[in-house]
Amino acid sequence: MRPDPAVTDADVGPGVLRPAVAEAAHRAGTGTVGLVELGGPGPSAATDFRVVGHRPVPTCPGPEVVLRGTVDPRELESLPDVVAQVPDGVLPVVVTTWALSALVPVRRLRFLQLLDAAATHRTVAWVSVEGVGVAPGVPTLGDRPASGHSIVGVTLLRHATRHAEAVARCWSRGRQLAWLAEGGAADGNGAGD
Repeated sequence: MRPDPAVTDADVGPGVLRPAVAEAAHRAGTGTVGLVELGGPGPSAATDFRVVGHRPVPTCPGPEVVLRGTVDPRELESLPDVVAQVPDGVLPVVVTTWALSALVPVRRLRFLQLLDAAATHRTVAWVSVEGVGVAPGVPTLGDRPASGHSIVGVTLLRHATRHAEAVARCWSRGRQLAWLAEGGAADGNGAGD
């Protein structure tokens, strides 16, 4: 995990991550995050997207990113230790961008257990951009696996509680985005505004 004061919200990752990370920070009531990427950003993810659907995509400024770290999917057990490196007062945001599909289902569940362990004494957010049904615990909205799009999920974990919501759908590796969440950061009243 390294401090990176030069990281801006434009550097959060692929375009579809920016509004989802802003939404996670808003829901946690913070304007400062430390990003922990599982395997790093998706190599072919789009940096910009076209909005489809009728709901606006959050446009408020994203949170300040003060730290950035990466967890190798082959070293999944290190996730709680990497999250623990995020200082108090900074929301750890674990990001998976089409990374969980490389793991067998039992390892995906282990990932979720490790997130729970990391959230024993603090709030941890998980922003996922994964194929339908790939991210454990993230609602599929009734969509079928292998349906040609991905679900953008925001999950907040704290001690024994977990709240997951599908906030968007995206297609073509993030080139099109349909925002689904109501209110929140989309109303421009997020933390850090």
